[in-house]
Amino acid sequence: MLRTLIASCAFALASTSALGQTTVKIAVLGPMAFVQGENHWMGAEMARDDINKAGGITVGGRKLMVELVRADSNEMTSVPDAASAVERVITRDKADFLIGGFRSEAVLAMQEVAMDHKKLFLGVGAAHDELGIRVEKDYNRYKYWFRVSPTKSTDLGRTVFGVLGAVAGDIRTQFKTETPKVAVLAEKAIWTEGLIAAAQKNLPAMKMEMVGLWQPSAVATDVTAELSAIERAGADIVFTFLSGPVGIVTGRQMGERNMKAVAFGINVEAQKDEFWGAAAGKANFVSTLDTYAEVEITPKTVPWVRAFKERFKKSPTYNAATYDAVMILKEAIEKANSIKSDDLVPVIEKLSYLGNAAVVEFDKRHDPVWGPGKSLGIGVQWQDGKKVAFWPPQVKGMQPFRLPAR
Repeated sequence: MLRTLIASCAFALASTSALGQTTVKIAVLGPMAFVQGENHWMGAEMARDDINKAGGITVGGRKLMVELVRADSNEMTSVPDAASAVERVITRDKADFLIGGFRSEAVLAMQEVAMDHKKLFLGVGAAHDELGIRVEKDYNRYKYWFRVSPTKSTDLGRTVFGVLGAVAGDIRTQFKTETPKVAVLAEKAIWTEGLIAAAQKNLPAMKMEMVGLWQPSAVATDVTAELSAIERAGADIVFTFLSGPVGIVTGRQMGERNMKAVAFGINVEAQKDEFWGAAAGKANFVSTLDTYAEVEITPKTVPWVRAFKERFKKSPTYNAATYDAVMILKEAIEKANSIKSDDLVPVIEKLSYLGNAAVVEFDKRHDPVWGPGKSLGIGVQWQDGKKVAFWPPQVKGMQPFRLPAR
């Protein structure tokens, strides 16, 4: 018995603070000059403060405070910069854990560096399926990767096509159009490739006609040519897959042209409160998948969104799920009584975490389990300067979807 007690104490010390460690150091990696990185940081800050105010993380009978390291990945413009940022926070800043990442091309490279160092990396931004496929194909190397948000591209597609079906239903009812015409507007990025392929396959099966594919740069400042062609094609819906600043341009220029088509899909810029002003008040009817709104997705959603707004004077984008990533780390550390990545992996694999917008559970690829009651998402639309949630309709607080007049 005495030997067991001594061994347990030694394990606790080795796992936490044999060298005097008093904090858990978490690197927050994101494009800090953009809204995505800004939300990465704000979500993590809220989690850090909530944990530290409550006394920290309990490990081996000790309380460790959360310390954040802010790391600008510059991943919107440079994959090498993003990979270097990961190397830097691990080797120079001595981060225990990594969270964040946004642009899939960059996060694939960031993932490699983290795995080289066997560092637990909780992704909050990149959707490409390959990030999880790697876990399944080579578990021993990639097991340290978990995707907290969003769901993988395939599952994003399942959600976005579900909502698209509802939007098409409104068009059929209101405008007596049996086969709505859909123009796909997708930025040139690898995360959109699977969604484009799904659109080409699924739209005919959904009794919709795909009238064309247009692919501007994620940072394009003008989409006049694309929108002109979309109008000529007679589109009823502009099906968007946009994560960069081009989302603002699209919303503004659609409004300036008084387009009769309605924009729906993924438009990350349209998730933020500043979108209406950035689009010069022209973005009426623009709609997108989103993660947060003052609707009862989980019991935590409304109070957390209100607290975020009160603190930062704006609504969160999905990248603010760094809050949940930090909280998942806290829960796993306390369950494992360790801050070693190898000890935490099997614990996180079994977690069912009630988050601010989902019940987060992980599948064999370390992707969030998709579906109602798990990780799903919501649909929101800009209506007269306000962002309102409209889908799924059974969630308390949803409002009707609106279409441009014809």
